[in-house]
Amino acid sequence: MRVAFVSMHTHHTRDTPAIRRRTRLIRLLSHTDHEVVVLCSRWWDGDHPTFEQDGISYRAVDGEFSTNRFVAKLPLAIRRVDPDVVHMPNTPARHARAAKAVCRLLRVPLVVDWWAIGDDDSDSDCRSVASNADRLIAPSQTVETVVREYGAAESAVSVIPEGLDFSLIESAPVNDEFDLVYSRQLDSHANAETFLLALAELRDRDWSAAIIGNGDAASDIERTARDLRIRDRVSFLGELGDEQRVAVLKGAHVFAQTAEQEPFATNLLWGLACGCVGIAEYQTDSAAHELIEEKSRLAETRGELVSTPQEFADEIVAASALEHRTIDPAYERYDYSNIVERYLTCYRQAIDNYGLL
Repeated sequence: MRVAFVSMHTHHTRDTPAIRRRTRLIRLLSHTDHEVVVLCSRWWDGDHPTFEQDGISYRAVDGEFSTNRFVAKLPLAIRRVDPDVVHMPNTPARHARAAKAVCRLLRVPLVVDWWAIGDDDSDSDCRSVASNADRLIAPSQTVETVVREYGAAESAVSVIPEGLDFSLIESAPVNDEFDLVYSRQLDSHANAETFLLALAELRDRDWSAAIIGNGDAASDIERTARDLRIRDRVSFLGELGDEQRVAVLKGAHVFAQTAEQEPFATNLLWGLACGCVGIAEYQTDSAAHELIEEKSRLAETRGELVSTPQEFADEIVAASALEHRTIDPAYERYDYSNIVERYLTCYRQAIDNYGLL
């Protein structure tokens, strides 16, 4: 199967959760028997139209990162690749609309991976993408609801969550320096202040905490820790390599999830898989509650939803009664190998609908 990934930006030119999700999938597929081609704006030096890196073929649609030029040249670029299926993000919605027109002409199914709506996407464009894509993929039931509200048929939407490298969790060492951990990009939606307020309620108790991640809001979050007089007990670790991050998670007892926007709570998933007790603040635009509710349906509850810093503090205290773990085998089902198979199943379903198999 030849899969064409269409996106003006790649991880070489922009870093977003949706791009990171797509990059992981591209790399996973590149290690299978299937062929992967990435159609994008030219990010490499020179004017040659193709570039190979780490076994992945990149083909330039344009070289200017111009939406108008990208949309205008996309039909010919897709035709030249001759894919079995086209995979692209829901945003910019104009790109997905343009791709659908040529896919219909070439009788190639269009699979849209919907993460979040872009700032420049109009309601009409979103409705067009949701109702006209051959298959849609959502990372969570929360996002699935949004997609269906824009007109997607229930039968056209597959929920495929984020994944993790379970073998890394099994093999990584344990760093038991910290009791509580928050891990996420520290942007305007991080909302780590709720976690810090909860810790301030417990300043008379014995604990140590770590915040993993960088971002524009990092300095403000650190200032809040100083203002609450707990800065000496909260370590800001910045970005960590995968093994270092997993080691911290395996050593911690509680993972704090407070972000205001999370189409899928990827870091919470890693924390739970590393044996942490998950405590999540409910947020309207976050799917974190799905992982906590899923955990609650298992034999032993090791996750709780809260609404206030005081409730968060109370659950931290309650978590101390639970045994410490460094791994939870229940989350092996989220291993990347299983996730890539779910994508391939979705592609095959889209192709079957066109009668090409």
